Amino acid sequence: MKRTTIKIPDELDARLRHEANLRGTTISEVSREALETFLGTGSRRRLAAAAAGRSGRSDISERIEEILATELQNAGAESTEAKQ
Repeated sequence: MKRTTIKIPDELDARLRHEANLRGTTISEVSREALETFLGTGSRRRLAAAAAGRSGRSDISERIEEILATELQNAGAESTEAKQ
């Protein structure tokens, strides 16, 4: 694999770093994927909707019971308020 240096605007760099952080991967991996997609040379096929619902949180599966209970409580409170 070759190493390449490119110059990009600060805003694009920030977006690149943010995307890598959200995915939990490296800047290099996001950059390679973007170049493969743009140039049409990628061997991997990516679904357009992949990670569309990503929250950026890594503890969702561990806290699912707590999250669902909170959502049910909130929905019940809103329903009670609407009836009054």
